[in-house]
Amino acid sequence: MEESKLPSSIRSNLLDLFGQIEREFENLYIENLELRREIDTLNERLAADGQTVDGGDLSKGPLKAKASHSTSQLSQKLKTTYKASTSKIVSSFKATTSRALCQLAKEYVGHRDGIWDLSVSRAAPVILGTASADHNAMLWSIETGKCLLKYVGHAGSVNSIKFHPTEQMALTASGDQTAHIWRFVVQLPAPQPVADISVPCEDDVDFSDKDDADGEPEGPSECPSVRVASTVLKSHQGVVIAADWLVGGKQAVTASWDRAANLYDVETSELVHSLTGHDQELTHCCTHPTQRLVVTSSRDTTFRLWDFRDPSIHSVNVFQGHTDTVTSAVFTVGDNVVSGSDDRTVKVWDLKNMRSPIATIRTDSAVNRISVSVSQRIIALPHDNRQVRLFDMAGVRLARLPRSNRQGHRRMVCCSAWSEDNPYCNLFTCGFDRQAIGWNINIPALLQEK
Repeated sequence: MEESKLPSSIRSNLLDLFGQIEREFENLYIENLELRREIDTLNERLAADGQTVDGGDLSKGPLKAKASHSTSQLSQKLKTTYKASTSKIVSSFKATTSRALCQLAKEYVGHRDGIWDLSVSRAAPVILGTASADHNAMLWSIETGKCLLKYVGHAGSVNSIKFHPTEQMALTASGDQTAHIWRFVVQLPAPQPVADISVPCEDDVDFSDKDDADGEPEGPSECPSVRVASTVLKSHQGVVIAADWLVGGKQAVTASWDRAANLYDVETSELVHSLTGHDQELTHCCTHPTQRLVVTSSRDTTFRLWDFRDPSIHSVNVFQGHTDTVTSAVFTVGDNVVSGSDDRTVKVWDLKNMRSPIATIRTDSAVNRISVSVSQRIIALPHDNRQVRLFDMAGVRLARLPRSNRQGHRRMVCCSAWSEDNPYCNLFTCGFDRQAIGWNINIPALLQEK
């Protein structure tokens, strides 16, 4: 027989699982035999009373009802037993499959408070950026997990980070009512040998009281810092919760708790437009990768699409489909927007028909800053309940990222970010457990499982 190509840990896990399946079906078979014996006994009792199952007399009122009720109960018992057993088998099998296709590759530890946001640079060198409530933003080597640079220029929580599309510049939004643009130069360290990431985690065990991150984190020992921004964008009267670059990188948009979004010229730092209309605080903003479009999200349960493609007309469209705070709305490649909300749903919208969503994903927990992969358009949902789930654009669930007492997030997951071309980690998440996590998602196999 050909030698198995599967890693031994996964192979033994599968063998154990199939052993469980065999035992479950054996128990079902035995119970089925016992139920059949009960039916035969019932039939014999009915025959002793002068009735037979095949006889016409069974159709007489009370006796028919009694026989029908008994067999219905037995049938229901069999169905219930079968459903309970098979659902346990299927969920166990799904969990194992998810763990095999979605593996934790690297943890990025060094922030001293929760991490609100993260993103991956689009221009070389490809690095990870994180924004934290500890007033700092950090740049990380994806492969080694080493901190390359720390930005310490903000006087408040750093709420978002986005990289310039072509230059080594970052845009950060802060609770100090400003957004900063700062330049960086980093030297990537030599990659370390890739650790074995094929060891599956245990089943989801909830140790919510146990939080290893409450101790003093192992901070980066020698991490150079940048203290001064090259450009400061300031005209908001409240916390700046998010910021993003418009296509081309010559303009930036900011979203604030003062209920406005501002469009700035990056070179002059001048305010070009103030986008007003939301009734409550803004929660997020996002720009289209190839067109001059901006989408802003708000606590007023709506998100708005702002169109700057025609310099003479700045149109706005309001999307009303959620019943609670819209935590983020992001563009996909093409004509779709995906929105996530505290109402525990994620909705997929067509920009050409904004009256109703084309797909709705219902979940069991509030959804935070989502991201959509570029090529396969997989939506990553970070949840308040520490879970991260993956769905396709039709709303079909593909996987749940492994989470146990040994790995995964231990607090609310705030944000997700894809980096599909990275061979080491292609999905990143961060949360209030002060860590960012790099995941290796086997996308082709995940889509094949569907």
